[in-house]
Amino acid sequence: MKKWTGMGLVAAVIALGMGLAACGQSTSASKPQQVLRLPATAALDTIDLAKATGYGQTGNVFESFYRLGNDGKVAPGLADSAKVSKDKTTWTFHIRDNAKWSNGDKITAQDFVYSWRRTLTPATKSTYTYLFSGIKNADKIIAGKMNPNKVGIRAKNQQTVVIQLDKPMAYFKILMAYPLFAPQNKKVVDQYGKKYATKSQYMVYSGPFKITGWNGTSNTWSFVKNNQYWDKNVVKLHQIKYQVVTNPQTGLSLYQNNKLDFAQLSNEQVKNYKNNKAFKQYPYSIVIHLKYNFKDNDTQKRKILANQNIRQAISLSLNRSQLTEKVLGDGSVTPTGFVASGLAKNPKTGVDFAKEQAVKNTTTYNPTLAKKKWAAGLKQLGIKQVKLNILAGNDDTSSSTVTQYLKSTLEKNLAGFTLDIQNVPASVAQSRSQNGDFDIYLSHWGADFNDPISFMQIPVSSNSLNYGKWSNQTYDKLIDRAQNADAGNAEARWQDMVKASQLINKTQSFTPLYQADYAYLQRPDVKGIIHNTAGTQWSYKYAYIK
Repeated sequence: MKKWTGMGLVAAVIALGMGLAACGQSTSASKPQQVLRLPATAALDTIDLAKATGYGQTGNVFESFYRLGNDGKVAPGLADSAKVSKDKTTWTFHIRDNAKWSNGDKITAQDFVYSWRRTLTPATKSTYTYLFSGIKNADKIIAGKMNPNKVGIRAKNQQTVVIQLDKPMAYFKILMAYPLFAPQNKKVVDQYGKKYATKSQYMVYSGPFKITGWNGTSNTWSFVKNNQYWDKNVVKLHQIKYQVVTNPQTGLSLYQNNKLDFAQLSNEQVKNYKNNKAFKQYPYSIVIHLKYNFKDNDTQKRKILANQNIRQAISLSLNRSQLTEKVLGDGSVTPTGFVASGLAKNPKTGVDFAKEQAVKNTTTYNPTLAKKKWAAGLKQLGIKQVKLNILAGNDDTSSSTVTQYLKSTLEKNLAGFTLDIQNVPASVAQSRSQNGDFDIYLSHWGADFNDPISFMQIPVSSNSLNYGKWSNQTYDKLIDRAQNADAGNAEARWQDMVKASQLINKTQSFTPLYQADYAYLQRPDVKGIIHNTAGTQWSYKYAYIK
């Protein structure tokens, strides 16, 4: 899951910044106005769910067969019943009789079929097609070897959707709560043509809310109650107002002046407000990490970054406890590897995946070993000096702090190393990283659902989100085995993923820095918000102003 550069998170940091702020200014002493006012750290760049770069909050405007409830558990969505075959490869969903689009059109089984085919069509340029892997023919379609119309979904009748899988998928049910798999209305897409999704009025919505006041570049917009929603009677909020707030001090001032009821806090602000009764922390399964460019345009830099000793030296030079506790001080924690802690547990023993992926002398602070690795790497390369750049998006308040820390620490511990910081707007960083225009990229990934595979699909050679183009046959085979041969064996599948994550640790093909935790000031009269640590993390369906 990435950042909210579009409709949600992919990834994650920006989406969380967009997360939460609420207010309910009372029209009388007894009945508060049911309005939330939320800050956003960046404007929406798309409301087309097929083209989104993340889905942090879009479960509020788009709904699939299921939705996420409390604690990441699957809750009822547009389907009122579901059946699965004995071999767990055929799922049948029945769409509710009263499921309607925000324009009053009936939501049908064919809307789901059309949605999936449109998202998988190459011309759509979806960045999330890899999540369809495991659904019949999806892998061939993603590889460009089959027509999207062959994907394993069909409408048995107007209200019955049948989905065929290539093999059992342990996380399929929770995957179907993700907005990526929600329906799309072909009639509306055809009606608006090129205008579709360019403004909020050129879109229809299937969730508890619909978007208004967004024109493609807006710094303000709203979610308003969708009165056509099947479960509208439980939705108490009339409106959620968003306002782009790029500076934490501005956000705090707006909160203090009663113009926002949530304010995301910077690292320094956390230190000042952590004892305030309005202080709240919201963890998320997101790991901030370094991506190395294994296809760097500079031949010499490519050789440097491909050197395992060099990458291991970088990782061993970092005092992650100091980074999280002293430099950030916002509740972020030290990671054991590429996959976040608290995401999933061993199906047999109940042990956290994060504990099992740990490998000695990989993500721990060991400057002595770092110097040895560094010297060995330089000798292998036949050089004495290394100069690399680090790319980071500066829309997040912590990125500048982190890059400065990295420069100071690495240049101190690794003789002959120069790290040039390139802090640019998040949209520029995203574009450059996608085009491979970086040496090292300060990146992040947040889980789309509560399973390690949500992280572990990213480093696969063929994944378009593997911006650094790391490629390892052993890793690819382990993930392929987890997704195919061992898909129906929970224990074997788990071990495949543990071995794969340990391989990332050993090679430091991705270097984890910290697992983020986000802090806010939240007014006590805001109730009923559901926050999840993975997937669509903010749900306002049951939110209200007391």
